[in-house]
Amino acid sequence: MTIPTVQPGRAALMILAGMMTLGLTDNFVPFVTPDSSLSQFHLIRGGMVLAILTLAALLGFGEIWPKRPFAVLGRNLFTAGAMVIYFGCLALLPIGVVVAGLFTAPLFVVLISVLFQGNCVGPMRWIAVVVGFAGAVMVIRPDPAALDLVAFLPVFAGLLYAIGAIATRAWCEGEATTTMTAWFFGLLTLFGLLGVLVLPPGGSGAEGFPLRGWMPLTGTMIGWYLAQAVGAVIGIALIFRGYQLGEASFVAVFEYSLLIFASVWAYVLWGQTVSTLGLFGMAFIAVAGIVIALRSQRDAT
Repeated sequence: MTIPTVQPGRAALMILAGMMTLGLTDNFVPFVTPDSSLSQFHLIRGGMVLAILTLAALLGFGEIWPKRPFAVLGRNLFTAGAMVIYFGCLALLPIGVVVAGLFTAPLFVVLISVLFQGNCVGPMRWIAVVVGFAGAVMVIRPDPAALDLVAFLPVFAGLLYAIGAIATRAWCEGEATTTMTAWFFGLLTLFGLLGVLVLPPGGSGAEGFPLRGWMPLTGTMIGWYLAQAVGAVIGIALIFRGYQLGEASFVAVFEYSLLIFASVWAYVLWGQTVSTLGLFGMAFIAVAGIVIALRSQRDAT
């Protein structure tokens, strides 16, 4: 019997497993924020991931060098920048707020495609954009009397991630996933190296995590770095497999399960809870992203 190329059930399970893994390992970051630094985290974790991917390539699983190095570098500057902000915010904000901000990326994709690429979108996607940004405001809940711009940083990460997504389609068609992943983590490693060289060492407390340079390493710290690195590779591999087994528009819907998994793990590990308004906001963001994914795929076919 021939196994069908498209297997939506398995594809959904792969995406859900990948998001559950990433939701868990992202919640490991607060274990190191009091005594580590964001730069050190990216330097060491990125180096670990690069070692894993290089070994995989040497064993015949994928490749590292891209067909268009400058295109891949340009794309990953945006996505790596988004992740620097994302992980920095994990030390300062509840993970549900950070993930919700990142998932505004599809909304920015629509805006960028209209404003800078001359594309036309229908009323459904415009409504989705409005609903999604309303959801982001519900999650962030800005207080005009005490406006904290840090709360908006995850949304800026979503903007950078959206630019990277558009660049992926426009510049990097035909590049291997292992190549894109290796250069992504390579840039994060470089950002980490620059950070530990430029930023001052010392200090303690989670609030100083994004602003410190090199910090004394401990065995526990290295263990959490390794767990995060392995989890990132497993999560990305599962997501990649999901996109191989299912249609992109169908698979993309299940990526929003990260909002649920990250919040659940945050509650289990850290006792973090999401307000009722925040839950509605996450739902708005997820629905908006799903509508955009399905309508965009319909227009592309």
